[in-house]
Amino acid sequence: MGAFPPSTSPPARLVVLVSGSGTNLQALLDAAEDPAYGAAVVAVGADRPGITGLERAERAGVPTFVRRVQDFADRVEWDRSLTGAVAEHRPDLVVSAGFMKIVGKEFLARFGGRVVNTHPALLPSFPGAHGVRDALAYGAKVTGCTVHFVDDGVDTGPIIAQHVVDIHEDDTEEALHERIKTVEREALVHVVGRLAREGYRIEGRRVLVP
Repeated sequence: MGAFPPSTSPPARLVVLVSGSGTNLQALLDAAEDPAYGAAVVAVGADRPGITGLERAERAGVPTFVRRVQDFADRVEWDRSLTGAVAEHRPDLVVSAGFMKIVGKEFLARFGGRVVNTHPALLPSFPGAHGVRDALAYGAKVTGCTVHFVDDGVDTGPIIAQHVVDIHEDDTEEALHERIKTVEREALVHVVGRLAREGYRIEGRRVLVP
């Protein structure tokens, strides 16, 4: 499905997509300040203007772009424009950091096997937009986060890493989600850095990192 050679002298180029506050983006920007991290954020894209994530990028001196769905005739045209905007920055990896839109066929045809996403549950359990709520409602004793590659399904791509978070008896959705976000942020930074430095290949559903 895809492969990426290990980074050599230049750091791996990251394009990060955001929809909100950009806390995962900030974690990546902070990590990339260390040359040993092996990756650098070269652009940040968003599906809406005026969000904190874009402000974080601008403060860091990183170029930004916005592609709003409502500015295009349909999702196919939006996906084509998003693909072009990302491609301009020649990314080695694309990171969906709280990006709340599903990319389409053209995007995946161009960047398939290189788009990293996180999900606040232990996939394949509790996919979709309400993973935290669904785990609580089901009565699960543990949940967690998954870092995975994006494919044409909903949270169905090959899994790169997973981390467990215990569910407390008195947990609310908000409290549980905050604990998951902390683990998720650390996992994303670790995974992206490792992929950039060491390379990887995807064989079926298995992600193999040297």
